[in-house]
Amino acid sequence: MKVLVEAGRLAEEGTPFALATVVAVERPCSARVGDRALVTAGGELHGWVGGACTEPEVIRLSLGALADGEPRRERIESRCASEGAVEVLIEPHRPALLLSIVGDAPAARTLRELAGVLGWRATSTIEAADAVVIASMGRGDEEALEAALAFGAGYVGLVASAKRAASVTAELRERGVDEESLARIRSPAGLDLGPSAQEEIAVAILAELVAWRHTRGPSPAELVEEAIDPVCGMTVAVAAAKETAVRDGITYYFCGPHCRKQFEAAHV
Repeated sequence: MKVLVEAGRLAEEGTPFALATVVAVERPCSARVGDRALVTAGGELHGWVGGACTEPEVIRLSLGALADGEPRRERIESRCASEGAVEVLIEPHRPALLLSIVGDAPAARTLRELAGVLGWRATSTIEAADAVVIASMGRGDEEALEAALAFGAGYVGLVASAKRAASVTAELRERGVDEESLARIRSPAGLDLGPSAQEEIAVAILAELVAWRHTRGPSPAELVEEAIDPVCGMTVAVAAAKETAVRDGITYYFCGPHCRKQFEAAHV
């Protein structure tokens, strides 16, 4: 696989990945300066950055970089018999927020422009969107809201008066939408600025979206579960670990087959 070609393809389709580049080596080492690998969000590594002892560490670092969005430069010492070390630059590539804007009201048009300023991707398609703002001025509000809730958008906002929002909510309740889902609808969408022009409403929605994006859920970095290889002591990303063993109901994770075989041999 040509790593940079694949990286370009993933970037084009909005798929997250991390690019790992060897920037320094200490012999003996099988990697060379300039070697590259691509790591997917699922923990798959494509390319070459060193041997079996290097790859699990690169995967772990890449998943961490994808979680917090920060690049990192790390020295990885081989714990195998070959010894040596590599220094790797990890560059995360995360797709910009995908914002679905339904409708063509002045607030919607302004919001599309502002989303572009922040580098967000704007679409009118609800499926797969991270956030959905409905500004259709009463035309198909209920259907759009049902779709946004069904597809699991993290932010669902409706541009409407409080009276109109209550009417839409009542209609959705009649259609069988549960209370937990209805509670996810933000309406009127945006920060409360009092009586506002359509363009000001767009700014208020953008501010609320920025706040939502920075405060939703736990830190992604906290969700990257790690374990210690009981043989060599290397930290392994659980989600990407290919070598595991179970003893007394406990799952152990290993950097590679060599450590797993040592562990199993010692526990026969």
